[in-house]
Amino acid sequence: MTEECETFDVAIIGYGPVGATLGHLLGLCGVKTLILDRETEPYPLPRAVHFDDEVMRVFQAIGLAEEVAAKSRVNIGMRFVDPTGKLLLDWPRPQQVGRQGWHASYRFHQPDLEAILRRAMPSRDSVTVRLGCEVTEVIDHGNHCTIQVNDNGPVIRAGYVIGCDGARSMVRQSMASDMLDYGFHERWLVVDLLLNHPKPELGDWSIQHCDPDRPTTYVRGPENRRRWEISLKQGENTEQMTTPAEIWRLLAKWITPDEATLERAAVYTFHALIAKDWRRGRLFLAGDAAHQTPPFMGQGMCAGIRDVANLAWKLALVVQGKAGEGLLDSYQSERMLNAEAYITTAVRLGGLINTAGTRAALEAAFPTPDGSARMESIAPPLGAGIGTGNHAGRLFGQPRMSNGDLLDNACGYRSVLVVTDDLVDEVSLPQGLRLITQKDAPDVAQELTLLGVKAALIRPDAYIQGTATDKESLDALLATALPSPT
Repeated sequence: MTEECETFDVAIIGYGPVGATLGHLLGLCGVKTLILDRETEPYPLPRAVHFDDEVMRVFQAIGLAEEVAAKSRVNIGMRFVDPTGKLLLDWPRPQQVGRQGWHASYRFHQPDLEAILRRAMPSRDSVTVRLGCEVTEVIDHGNHCTIQVNDNGPVIRAGYVIGCDGARSMVRQSMASDMLDYGFHERWLVVDLLLNHPKPELGDWSIQHCDPDRPTTYVRGPENRRRWEISLKQGENTEQMTTPAEIWRLLAKWITPDEATLERAAVYTFHALIAKDWRRGRLFLAGDAAHQTPPFMGQGMCAGIRDVANLAWKLALVVQGKAGEGLLDSYQSERMLNAEAYITTAVRLGGLINTAGTRAALEAAFPTPDGSARMESIAPPLGAGIGTGNHAGRLFGQPRMSNGDLLDNACGYRSVLVVTDDLVDEVSLPQGLRLITQKDAPDVAQELTLLGVKAALIRPDAYIQGTATDKESLDALLATALPSPT
């Protein structure tokens, strides 16, 4: 390596939604960042189709939520039915805006999201994007990393490298991180259609057809987009099953070639895997490089966005010299258990889909008087990491300010102390910490009441670092406050 090497604080390998979101978050903090991707253009066909209110809150943090919302559809929910159409499991999604300031569930077209993320990236002065650059080697030298691009191309130096490079991650291979296997490996045919004209009988609910002979999922996408995911049997040939004739045969009970245009058909093997090591020295994994989940909860991309929302502000503090490297150890300890909770729930739901209703899957839901079952969205806390106490690692709601604006818009990407009026006079605020009182945001009191506390210290990623009920516990909490990224 020569002194002419370009140097960056952070290099991100992969420019999909996860890598792009990380780039935006680091750009917010002014971190000198390089994004590399081997492709010159984003993948033009549908892939991920769902995100939730927590992810939308991350898009809000980077200033893109309204634009993303305009290209998305609020999801009304999912139903699991047996071969006769009997309801096995009902999963309605609230249609009103929730505590996070957004709707609980959205359907979207991934190329639309990627276009929004990429169009906005030039506004991040500290972020450089290079496409058509295949990374062939990453080496951690202890005090920095080097990245080899395109075999004989340039060598780039970076303080940290984040692998957002998908299920076959080259960064994960460089780390020699094995995968924990949760025992789910199934081949499914994914078919994306564009309706030629409205077909209201398909309905707006997503439907899991729990048919042991041929489990099938129907997804109502935005505008005229519709998706079917169809389980393949052992011995069924990928080439044969992706022919138009076979696809329309499989879909005949729902739709015909005259009613829709085939946009894409592909066979995927759904897995349930988590990397044993998400960090090794200066190398990190995020998104599908760190974990893979069956799609039945729609949490694949969501988990990746949560990863980078957790990691970005910690990297910024370390790069800016405001925190020691030990802070980065909390990334895996916090995120891994959260991701595992979504994966194991998706596996249980997969059991219901494949067996027309297993006891284990139904026990994960809530019984109703008619004998069906009802599921509510899970919100698993983070694993052990930053903060202590019963509420540490739980997502804090996003109340509106007195002027009607949302909390995150008013506070920015930083740590915040929210406090009730009766405790505000006891606050001795550390420099750089934002204070929000009931006068600033009347609904703060409701959020704190739900927790049974009078103050909460909120991290830049909107998770609770700790809470307090009186002056003594408030002083102890503020003593643990981390600075905010620049």
